[in-house]
Amino acid sequence: MPTEDELFSAVDALLEQVAQNDLPAPAERKRLRDAAGLSQAQIAKVLDTRRETVASWESGRNEPRPPQRAAYARLLEKLAERFPAPDETSAPDPEPAAVPEVFAEPAPVPAPAPHAPAAPVAAVRPAASSTRTPASSRRPGVKKAAKRSAPATAVDGRFENGPLAVVDVDDDGQVVAYCVGGLVLDVPAKTLPALVDWTVEEARLGQARLHRHGKDADPVLVLTAAALERYGLPAELSPEERRAGRLAAGHKVLKQIARAGQQLTQRGFGAWARVYRVPEGSRRRCVQLCIPAWGALPVEEWDNKNAPQLPAMHAADLARFLGTYAERVMTPRGTTAVTGLELMTALRPPTRAQKDEATGEFSQAFNDDALTRLYDVVECEVPDEHPILKGKFARHHQRTPAEMLMEEPYSWCRPLTDDECMQPYLVAIDVNMAFAAAANGLTVGLNGATHLKNPAFDPALPGSWLVDLSHVDPAHAFGGAVDGGRLPSPFTPTGERPTGPAWYATPTVAYAVELGFDVAPIEAYVRTQTGRYLDPWYKRLRDAYVATMADLGVTTTMGGQEFLDAMARSKDADPALALVLKAIKATAKGGIGKLRQRNRGQVPYYEPWPALERKTWRPDIRAAVLSSVRVSMHRKMLKTAAAAGVYPVAIGTDALVYPSPGPSPLDFLPHTPEGKPAPGSFRLGVSPGMVKHQGTQTVLWAEQQFEEQGGVFNIANLIKTDPAAGEGE
Repeated sequence: MPTEDELFSAVDALLEQVAQNDLPAPAERKRLRDAAGLSQAQIAKVLDTRRETVASWESGRNEPRPPQRAAYARLLEKLAERFPAPDETSAPDPEPAAVPEVFAEPAPVPAPAPHAPAAPVAAVRPAASSTRTPASSRRPGVKKAAKRSAPATAVDGRFENGPLAVVDVDDDGQVVAYCVGGLVLDVPAKTLPALVDWTVEEARLGQARLHRHGKDADPVLVLTAAALERYGLPAELSPEERRAGRLAAGHKVLKQIARAGQQLTQRGFGAWARVYRVPEGSRRRCVQLCIPAWGALPVEEWDNKNAPQLPAMHAADLARFLGTYAERVMTPRGTTAVTGLELMTALRPPTRAQKDEATGEFSQAFNDDALTRLYDVVECEVPDEHPILKGKFARHHQRTPAEMLMEEPYSWCRPLTDDECMQPYLVAIDVNMAFAAAANGLTVGLNGATHLKNPAFDPALPGSWLVDLSHVDPAHAFGGAVDGGRLPSPFTPTGERPTGPAWYATPTVAYAVELGFDVAPIEAYVRTQTGRYLDPWYKRLRDAYVATMADLGVTTTMGGQEFLDAMARSKDADPALALVLKAIKATAKGGIGKLRQRNRGQVPYYEPWPALERKTWRPDIRAAVLSSVRVSMHRKMLKTAAAAGVYPVAIGTDALVYPSPGPSPLDFLPHTPEGKPAPGSFRLGVSPGMVKHQGTQTVLWAEQQFEEQGGVFNIANLIKTDPAAGEGE
């Protein structure tokens, strides 16, 4: 039995704790620290805790616990005496919100406002926060305080903890979930099925739909190596499992899922796995698992392949990295290519609920501006292995341009002239987000193809045209002021002049008409229902790209030398943000590629492969985008040649190499007497469709390369200052 003195001492300690327990609101805690000029790290050091813990106290996500609570209360009390709160009645009126400018091309686009509630990507932290609050024990008062200090952007209460979480095990053996914004949740689940149920019922993870007729994004859980071990999953797949892309049937975790009444999709349990229960009415109960150790985040898309960061990245920073991408683009659905395709349908959903006014019942209706159903394919638009071509050609037959639509990006080079060899430098420029920029304002077909014989060309009808463009000389448009022999043809990916009839997408034929030539199509497959299907997709990716570049210190107001200097500094600004930027660019490039996803060995030649079952398997749309990329570049090459007499010597996808008297793009790009870029030529800037400096080499270096290779070859993507540049976007 304790003595009376011991009991009185315990009561006095309790009373002292209660007296100091009355903490100010979270926003006031931050104000007091800022007023004193103290950092979160300084307070954390004094209180023997972590900086993230102090941050969670100031945000209202967590509350201090003894023994730090009493000391923290004393610190705030003393700071409040020195820095009393200002009189709110005398505070100046807030400035009115700025009205966003209208985006237009080719003028630079303004940087969008920050996407709340995503937190900026920070450097890697060595350990987890030591103070957490379970999602099921949030106090109403705390949530209200957090909302008062939040940005004006409304947050969906169902998904208040963000779109995803990284599940890890801390030093104490506790399973924790790192969420966007530094929030850390205790995870009570002991098994994987329990983890899925906890995520659906308690974690408040997910992302609200991007379109009012779309669907909310399922929450994503990223499982670290420690989480894999805790939940009985292998650290890596066996060679047989890697080939199959899924965990072998009969694994104990798969049995747990089945016993719990949960299900997997037909893809099974792989690097990107979906575990779900049957929906309750319209409410989905699905969780997507991302397992980096199994190859879910390939280095070619998500990481720096020259110096990979993700394997050593702390779980909290991985959550910030993927969370920033999710907030600016969308919750990842797999590879960046898969996510790029899913973004199209998320922004242009194929169906909507339509109410019958007579009965009051709802039924499914199609949206006119979306891709809503499968249509018969066109023979000239499909790749060689498509089932429709079975028996049409001899084995190993190479289809000609008159048999196949060959709209691809440029891959072209030529020898340097004597005058160009006298220039000291070769400067490579790269078109920003070339594939995405080409999709901006592009009219595409939304229905099936209509076959026409000897039609008159109509640029308003997207599709494929069999026409002879061998007579078109682009230099003719400038009355001989341009040397057409030093420019590639705009009608072939190789830059060679066509020799007869060939299949072209509408933008290519329209460019021939724009140059002043008559065209006489022999045959055509056109779409009569049209729309700018890719516009919202482009705008979403544009805003994500511009916002991330602004975080790296490069804004749309910059041009010329200021832009080049900012780009040089951005390479060392924030490695994690650079990964976000790379993923955004890969999403744009991969999304367009997915429109004509080929058979990757899943089935034999001429047998249907899974991608053909998608409504978004539209090779004609991909062809139109790539046609626009090539035509846009050629148009600017012509204008640049006419203004300054300079010509490219190599082009690789969206990178162009020009001889130059100096090492900078400013040394050869034409300008008006006022110092502005020549109209219609390449312009330096951060906006999609504008160009940046990719790298510089000497002409002597190029000659050495040609000598080693035994002839002229495409050096466009060998000239790189930034090793990550020049990869097609």
